Amino acid sequence: MNAHVKSYAAVDLGASSGRVMVGRVGPDSLELTEAHRFPNRPVRVPEGLRWDILGLYRGVLDGLRAAGRVDSVGIDSWAVDHGLLDADGALLGNPVHYRDARTEGVAEKVWATVPAEELYAATGLQYAPFNTLYQLVAARSSGQLAHARRLLLVPDLLTYWLTGEQGTELTNASTTQLIDPRTREWSHDVASRLGIDLGLFAPLRQPGDAAGVLRPQVLEEVGLSGPVPVTAVGSHDTASAVAAVPAGGERFAYICTGTWSLAGLELDAPVLTEESRAANFTNELGLDGTVRYLRNIMGLWLLQECVRGWGDPDLGALLLDAAKVPALRSVVDAGDAAFLAPGRMPERIAEACRVSGQPVPESPAEITRCILDSLALAHRRAVEDAQRLADHPVDVVYVVGGGTRNALLCQLTADACGLPVVAGPTEAAALGNVLVQARAHGLVGDLAGMRGLLVRTQPLTRYEPRGDTARWREAQARLAVG
Repeated sequence: MNAHVKSYAAVDLGASSGRVMVGRVGPDSLELTEAHRFPNRPVRVPEGLRWDILGLYRGVLDGLRAAGRVDSVGIDSWAVDHGLLDADGALLGNPVHYRDARTEGVAEKVWATVPAEELYAATGLQYAPFNTLYQLVAARSSGQLAHARRLLLVPDLLTYWLTGEQGTELTNASTTQLIDPRTREWSHDVASRLGIDLGLFAPLRQPGDAAGVLRPQVLEEVGLSGPVPVTAVGSHDTASAVAAVPAGGERFAYICTGTWSLAGLELDAPVLTEESRAANFTNELGLDGTVRYLRNIMGLWLLQECVRGWGDPDLGALLLDAAKVPALRSVVDAGDAAFLAPGRMPERIAEACRVSGQPVPESPAEITRCILDSLALAHRRAVEDAQRLADHPVDVVYVVGGGTRNALLCQLTADACGLPVVAGPTEAAALGNVLVQARAHGLVGDLAGMRGLLVRTQPLTRYEPRGDTARWREAQARLAVG
């Protein structure tokens, strides 16, 4: 192998699957290959919905064995969820899934102590019922929390099992609603008022910090010789994905697409206004002092759940049929929490259209078109609102993540926004993970240098907007009235 090329294992865990990718990085090369992919299947037990964290850890170990010799390992995953450890460092039960019902009604209890306006001004985080803060308040009377001596977010928990070292990576910590985005430190006032012990959290780590080395037992199990360092990356997968937005010097918005759509801007400082809170924008922390100013949109979860309910038909054929359905016939609010829970998604979408007085989509193609139009409309609204609230105009929208494979969604997003859309890379989170590791080991430069390498090495597709945006404005007005 070229002495100037190094290999990095990116463990990238999504809400429905996990993967271990190997990135080979040189001064002007970046190649990503899949070593191992495995399902992430939550399990419903009598006490609620739980993650199969041991199954995920087994997938990580299998992936590292398949990856072979690497120069470093980094882990990213979805946000907010966590494991609780006892005084001996043992896990107290499987981590609770963010779609579990235990946080229902908890926000109102929190706001009775810390009003929503004050909470946003202190933490900059949008309201979502599953934020770690609400999970901890919901668990206040549980035996697990009473016996817990450490809380580790999912990537930090897996890192701990690999290395024996405990830490709390900052980009993911910022999704707990316990971080002040101005200081990039814990919000002691919020925690104190809500009776949350910040001593549960391990010390904060920055992306690029050393996170330990693989334990001897792990090395033996995966067939590697040490030392193999583990590097803290942007361990919230959205932080890694935004780091892999292949932007140059232009003013840009981004949409990280997958189970969720995360649409917004990269800023130098948080936007903590009351208007921003009312618009449900969040200020999460990114690389190099940046802020990910974005709105959570339900994303391709809507389509995934429908496809599951239909018995997993061929997705390519379904999208071709959806493209033939008249545009904007019916739309739903893709940010509505009513769509958060799994089950009966086609019926729930049809019912939402019926209640709002729109034509009711019936066939899979009609429901699929309704979903894609609705997502594009939500993308438009998020990009427009972000520009206005942050006083930060943009000229192009970058779409990264799994949704880049959906050409119809990318084109509809360009049409809705009235802006060019550049789609790619698909494995953005894994690439951002790899590049932070490479930067920590001196192989690439700053964030601009990382993005420049992506532009030179990754396939990108550009979609130009078609027609004017009047019909999208009309659909938005129709939805608002409904």
